Amino acid sequence: MRWPTCCLRVDQLSPFRNQWTLWSLWSRPTVTGVTKVLVVDDDFMVAKLHSRYVSAMDGFTVVGVAHSGAEALRAARRLRPDLVLLDIYLPDMNGIDVLRELRAAEARDGDAHSADALFITAARDAGVVRAALRAGALHYLIKPFDRTALQEQLHHVASLRHRLDALDEARQEDVDRIFGTRPPGSRELPKGLAAHTADLVERVLREHPDGLSASECAEAGTLSRVSARRYLEYFAETGRAEVSLRYGGTGRPERRYRAVS
Repeated sequence: MRWPTCCLRVDQLSPFRNQWTLWSLWSRPTVTGVTKVLVVDDDFMVAKLHSRYVSAMDGFTVVGVAHSGAEALRAARRLRPDLVLLDIYLPDMNGIDVLRELRAAEARDGDAHSADALFITAARDAGVVRAALRAGALHYLIKPFDRTALQEQLHHVASLRHRLDALDEARQEDVDRIFGTRPPGSRELPKGLAAHTADLVERVLREHPDGLSASECAEAGTLSRVSARRYLEYFAETGRAEVSLRYGGTGRPERRYRAVS
């Protein structure tokens, strides 16, 4: 059999690094800056396609492919991937049981490493989605999907790793960004800022993915320019917006704001 050039056979793989969903992202050292991925799917062609999607991205490499639950567990023990792309429907066991077995191995061995998991499956039952979440999956992609959907999730994983690696001590806003935003109105805002206005400015910001200025935000949200800039600067300080400068012919450069995904 000819194996995809983007991956190795399981029996050719070298040892790997494991951790536990969020804690793995927090504590994993970035030796090379490359996220090692194990692809698990019983369909050889689908596995090859997913491997190709991953290999096409900067900062990711496919270290192996498995086509059954038992093969995936053996590969995980030897390969030490950072991320496992895991199907639910496997010939010998379901993907959730594979993830649970990986977590059980971590509990038995304090020195065991843990890979994060992203489910890629045709399973649509809400109970299965709930079980995947409780087992510790980072996300869940339902087939069919296009390459962009998978690559967005891989970017999300890389972003989480980068954010956690940059932290020595987490603030509440750091945790909110990692786990997802808190319910509207529940965020603690500095004195003088209102939750409903913050939500308005954030919505305007996300409606302009290419970025906008304080004046443009004020016009779109029917706010004063001073108010819009105050909220935008708060978002930039708390890591929810990025600031860039656009230089014109004369005068000061224009500050432009873009939402951080």
